[in-house]
Amino acid sequence: MPLTTVETPTDTDGVSLSHGLKQRHLSMIALGGVIGAGLFVGSGAGIAAAGPSIVIAYALSGLLVMLVMRMLGEMSAAYPSSGSFSSHAERAIGPWAGFTAGWAFWVLLCTAVGLEGIGAAQIVHGWLPGTPEWAWVALFMVVFCGTNLAAVKNFGEFEFWFAALKVGAITLFLVLGVLALAGVLPGTDSPGGSNLTELLPNGGEGLVIGLLASVFAYGGLETVTIAAAESQDPVRGVARAVRTAMWRIAVFYVGSMAVVVALVPWDSPQVVEDGPYVAALDRLGIPGAGQLMNVVVLVALLSAMNANIYGASRIGYSLVERGQGPKWLGRVSGGVPRVAVLASSVFGFLCVLLSYWRPDDVFAWLLNMIGAVIMVVWIFIAVSQLRLRRRLERETPERLAVRMWAFPWLTWVALAGMAAVFVLMAREPDTRVQLYSTGAMTLALAAVGYAWQRTRARR
Repeated sequence: MPLTTVETPTDTDGVSLSHGLKQRHLSMIALGGVIGAGLFVGSGAGIAAAGPSIVIAYALSGLLVMLVMRMLGEMSAAYPSSGSFSSHAERAIGPWAGFTAGWAFWVLLCTAVGLEGIGAAQIVHGWLPGTPEWAWVALFMVVFCGTNLAAVKNFGEFEFWFAALKVGAITLFLVLGVLALAGVLPGTDSPGGSNLTELLPNGGEGLVIGLLASVFAYGGLETVTIAAAESQDPVRGVARAVRTAMWRIAVFYVGSMAVVVALVPWDSPQVVEDGPYVAALDRLGIPGAGQLMNVVVLVALLSAMNANIYGASRIGYSLVERGQGPKWLGRVSGGVPRVAVLASSVFGFLCVLLSYWRPDDVFAWLLNMIGAVIMVVWIFIAVSQLRLRRRLERETPERLAVRMWAFPWLTWVALAGMAAVFVLMAREPDTRVQLYSTGAMTLALAAVGYAWQRTRARR
């Protein structure tokens, strides 16, 4: 399959989208994108399984994510596009690959919008028990659909302040935790290393479960490369975001996991029931720790809803611009793909309704189907980077504003890591169904994409 050509380093999908995102927006989107509700809540199950070795699990998966982001950053700086990895896959592998990666990710993002809406509604329902959860989901959908229908700078402003709150919260948590461990926090005795006496309490199997949980907690990093195409300086924005990814992952994920397992016994029931951060704040004697973290988690969920509606609409727009979707979905007004925003929001709300109407069959099947999509996307990123890097070096080396480290060896290392994750998923009963369901959806999309590609070639 020959590689397609690109004429300009600006948005390669067209010139219809606006460029209203500023550098401060991109910086905060990149910073806040790594701090999701999965970190605040979902990490509890990983700690319960892996014990203190959860720090190793997050470090290993964090290394894989850093390699993926470096590869994606290299391609996105060279070819800024609202389609991000989908556009790169089409350019490097063929239209069927862009079709498969793009639509699989669109389904993932739209479903995630619904899940995040449900989670946010449950928190508010806990504060106001007389109100129906579905009404809160509908309200959140209307608000964030509205912000995304307006100018892109509105999305940027919302994400800027959401990210600032999340970064401030986790930074404060880290500072308090370090002070407590050092024995200088008033009213708190340092546990020293008493909670770290057994690194692998559940053996290697526990580490594997923790590793799988940590891999999927890193979702959201891709949004910055999608948003960069609508920024005032896409190349510089992507380069800066990617270059700071390493310390962000190390501090926010690995650092916070280390603080939690040092402060709280890994087998404490509170770690799973209330969440690891609430358990740690209670250990520090912070009053109202549970409600405080509920506010932070609510912010993280609303931020994710906003970002995923944005990301889904831009991926959908890019696919249509490249002839891989219904034309009506790509209509742009005021520099915004408003039909794609509406379609993505409606799909997300439909997922919410399915969670009420058909929770045990259709909704469960949908959740399993998207379970491993992010790993599929990462494989497309790695293969695309392997192919595009050689072409860039040969034809337009000046576009390599960001370079993958130790190319091609670390790219192959990343691919080996992804293959290892798939093997581990196949070994675990809880993730095996997700792996097979995602595989079935991916093969179906690839077949449709390939048939469409052959049809277009004949025409």
